[in-house]
Amino acid sequence: FITSQLTLVMDSTNETTAHSDAGSELEETEVKGKRKRGRPGRPPSTNKKPRKSPGEKSRIEAGIRGTGRGRANGHPQQNGEGEPVTLFEVVKLGKSAMQSVVDDWIESYKQDRDIALLDLINFFIQCSGCRGTVRIEMFRNMQNAEIIRKMTEEFDEDSGDYPLTMPGPQWKKFRSNFCEFIGVLIRQCQYSIIYDEYMMDTVISLLTGLSDSQVRAFRHTSTLAAMKLMTALVNVALNLSIHQDNTQRQYEAERNKMIGKRANERLELLLQKRKELQENQDEIENMMNSIFKGIFVHRYRDAIAEIRAICIEEIGVWMKMYSDAFLNDSYLKYVGWTLHDRQGEVRLKCLKALQSLYTNRELFPKLELFTNRFKDRIVSMTLDKEYDVAVEAIRLVTLILHGSEEALSNEDCENVYHLVYSAHRPVAVAAGEFLHKKLFSRHDPQAEEALAKRRGRNSPNGNLIRMLVLFFLESELHEHAAYLVDSLWESSQELLKDWECMTELLLEEPVQGEEAMSDRQESALIELMVCTIRQAAEAHPPVGRGTGKRVLTAKERKTQIDDRNKLTEHFIITLPMLLSKYSADAEKVANLLQIPQYFDLEIYSTGRMEKHLDALLKQIKFVVEKHVESDVLEACSKTYSILCSEEYTIQNRVDIARSQLIDEFVDRFNHSVEDLLQEGEEADDDDIYNVLSTLKRLTSFHNAHDLTKWDLFGNCYRLLKTGIEHGAMPEQIVVQALQCSHYSILWQLVKITDGSPSKYYNDYGDIIKETLSKTRQIDKIQCAKTLILSLQQLFNELVQEQGPNLDRTSAHVSGIKELARRFALTFGLDQIKTREAVATLHKDGIEFAFKYQNQKGQEYPPPNLAFLEVLSEFSSKLLRQDKKTVHSYLEKFLTEQMMERREDVWLPLISYRNSLVTGGEDDRMSVNSGSSSSKTSSVRNKKGRPPLHKKRVEDESLDNTWLNRTDTMIQTPGPLPAPQLTSTVLRENSRPMGEQIQEPESEHGSEPDFLHNPQMQISWLGQPKLEDLNRKDRTGMNYMKVRTGVRHAVRGLMEEDAEPIFEDVMMSSRSQLEDMNEEFEDTMVIDLPPSRNRRERAELRPDFFDSAAIIEDDSGFGMPMF
Repeated sequence: FITSQLTLVMDSTNETTAHSDAGSELEETEVKGKRKRGRPGRPPSTNKKPRKSPGEKSRIEAGIRGTGRGRANGHPQQNGEGEPVTLFEVVKLGKSAMQSVVDDWIESYKQDRDIALLDLINFFIQCSGCRGTVRIEMFRNMQNAEIIRKMTEEFDEDSGDYPLTMPGPQWKKFRSNFCEFIGVLIRQCQYSIIYDEYMMDTVISLLTGLSDSQVRAFRHTSTLAAMKLMTALVNVALNLSIHQDNTQRQYEAERNKMIGKRANERLELLLQKRKELQENQDEIENMMNSIFKGIFVHRYRDAIAEIRAICIEEIGVWMKMYSDAFLNDSYLKYVGWTLHDRQGEVRLKCLKALQSLYTNRELFPKLELFTNRFKDRIVSMTLDKEYDVAVEAIRLVTLILHGSEEALSNEDCENVYHLVYSAHRPVAVAAGEFLHKKLFSRHDPQAEEALAKRRGRNSPNGNLIRMLVLFFLESELHEHAAYLVDSLWESSQELLKDWECMTELLLEEPVQGEEAMSDRQESALIELMVCTIRQAAEAHPPVGRGTGKRVLTAKERKTQIDDRNKLTEHFIITLPMLLSKYSADAEKVANLLQIPQYFDLEIYSTGRMEKHLDALLKQIKFVVEKHVESDVLEACSKTYSILCSEEYTIQNRVDIARSQLIDEFVDRFNHSVEDLLQEGEEADDDDIYNVLSTLKRLTSFHNAHDLTKWDLFGNCYRLLKTGIEHGAMPEQIVVQALQCSHYSILWQLVKITDGSPSKYYNDYGDIIKETLSKTRQIDKIQCAKTLILSLQQLFNELVQEQGPNLDRTSAHVSGIKELARRFALTFGLDQIKTREAVATLHKDGIEFAFKYQNQKGQEYPPPNLAFLEVLSEFSSKLLRQDKKTVHSYLEKFLTEQMMERREDVWLPLISYRNSLVTGGEDDRMSVNSGSSSSKTSSVRNKKGRPPLHKKRVEDESLDNTWLNRTDTMIQTPGPLPAPQLTSTVLRENSRPMGEQIQEPESEHGSEPDFLHNPQMQISWLGQPKLEDLNRKDRTGMNYMKVRTGVRHAVRGLMEEDAEPIFEDVMMSSRSQLEDMNEEFEDTMVIDLPPSRNRRERAELRPDFFDSAAIIEDDSGFGMPMF
């Protein structure tokens, strides 16, 4: 009988239902010829020791527990010094070596095994978190089921926690100590005690009963104990098997001797030893069968994911440890079935268990059937919605490929190839390892040794680089070369850093019989080469991968410096030659001109390589004169800017070359402008082209260089004035003249502000205020998104500079908060007009704060949590009812542990929650729980209780708010596009711009507009507003009609990010095979750019053996194998 008060520690469903066929096997007798199992808890009378008098038993107990543990009649006793007195306390503290603890228990077992076993039973009971104690009379007179039922009533009703689920380092250590104790116990008892048909019978019977309990704590703890017990027994069985083989060889060797030299006594001893080992082996097999059939086959499909994960993890250990006995289809089928588990934690354990098997190539023949049946499922799991699962699935596929290339089809490989472009770096890196293994691994040692002596294009990497280029081109994701390089960086660094081979492929003519590279291949190789240079010089992933720059270790820093020196020394010489060869190709030149920014420019001086600098400057000048494309000119301008850095000694040499170049173009520009203005309307295309081409070049340089001494503004002004007066100026010239004039003004302002920083501050501030005002009039929501985006970018820059642990009292953090406060003031006092914009701002801020999890674990705050303190500056702009809505959205990102945290690092969350609670306490719905308020607030509400009919309308309306609805998923208005290289990643627009909410033409936010304009009702905050209007103007409208309209019209902005929640349901024996045929929603969406030739994947479905094929294993399961 289980009382209703134990609902906190018991599962709501009957989770102990087992397969009918497996259950029947538990009742079968053992195989004929093997010893019968003694009745658990009731040893044979011939082995049972005579009972001792109470006085004698007390003396024995005192003697054997003189080391600190004592128990009188089953009750734990405390000694005077407060030392641990039970097995549970000793194991929990972990101060004693586990072997000494087990040795003490074995001594007590030899003295009185009932008392010792009682100690062990209470150990398992207490490890489950139960406060009860099994007494000696209960142990002797009650069945296990009665004892467990009695202990069930002793649980703490106020808490559902138990040692295996409690947080903190102490309890993590307890788990490892608990598992170690069981392993050491079996190891120390393996030569005698485990064969006495009493100790193991009692323990296995108890654990089987506990594992069948509806109390989660009992079931979880006993399953872990049983699985570790099984692992220890498997190890014993393995040792026995080895001893049997050795004994058999000795016996055969002795028997094959000549009769005169044969020792008959030794033969008899060996024969007796072999028989004894066989009997022990049979006994161990009986124990393992009892655990496997009585516990594993029921608990591997338990409703609790942790329990299922334990079972799968341990069966993987058994198959690896004792592959001769366990690595067969009878056991592999459980892992194969569980690959379809709903919980990522369990699927992850399956993959890791299989990885340990596929790592050993000798086991591949035994895995062949399993591979054929479950390969498709494993490949599909590379797209698992849980990134950790996807990573391990890719690694498993890589192991399968390593063991047998024929096991994977081309389609299987292609499904993994594209993952190198995934935005999630661990997935991409794992896919890069697969790609390296498939395409770049050399399998011919002799050919490799012959090629290793060659260098450059004839080196072993020559063909591999060509293969990489072909792969890149076939993927048709040319804008993602940096992602491809980053994916391969850890597995193919030697190949990717072979810049000598790359440049030779580009510069040298192909040898006889070698196919020349096409123009597309050369462009692709240059792009990949530049990406490898960036990766080596910066030593961090490209933008979009990773959470920011991390601090390099000393070894990584040394590698970075060495790589930078190596690439600088190489490309200082080869870059001018590459520019010379490809000077006519704008795309290639623009990429090549990215290389100097990664140089260590000191090498020009220290290495006495000034002649190569002159060659580079000469080639850049040729490029500027030959091209007018913006990206090429900007690359040239940026290169000059880098080379002109004042910290390097080459600055004067580069500055002279730059000045000479600008002089030439300014002179050409001045003459062409005079010619154009003189010709007037009669100017031909050549006059226009001369002005436009030179002006483009000068504008590109003016962006990064101060050209004010050449007074470009004067002629630009003349061109613009002429265009205004006569209207005949070509548009392209007008655009370039405006841009050049703009740069001239900015450079002049820089000089002025450097001398007097605050002179123009007020005017500039007025300009910014007016700009914000105009943008808000155009689109309030997009303006709010722009404000929060700017704050996020400042926050990201601060995190990159100072690390995730920000000093909240620093001037930098205070500056961001002050900016947020000023931004909040721009929303004005009319909260109705800015209602939706402010709410959208809070939504984006909350999502940014919880965008990334802390790599140390969930008990640590997210890296961006401090941003909530900035966001709290906008809380005052929320309406009271909107604060409640925003708070509810915030709680979707919080765990119970987060809500209970009070450390300093969690203060931003506490501060932000308090800012949302303020002003909303007297709402009908509690902010904290979404249910009715506490007694205090109930008393407070009685003062101003509305009329009964009004209260009924309000409550009915509240029940239908978007916060309580789960059947409607709504879309977010389109976000503001993020600029390139921004530090804040925004989600792409999920709906066409034409569907975005439009502002009404009448007065914004007015109540009549809101009431009669259906578009305003679509607002995510429209429901609470509508409730207010219903209360104010109930006589003018039909409430039921409005309620029906709201049900279909109101859309919750925050609901779009809700993820589906899969219930943990018990997979019963009747529904298990049906569940396996369900469609599992465990496939993630990889952020891959669109590709024209990439085939659409078919819907992923579980793959099983033919259900008609029944495999009868030795245990007689009678179940479909897969």
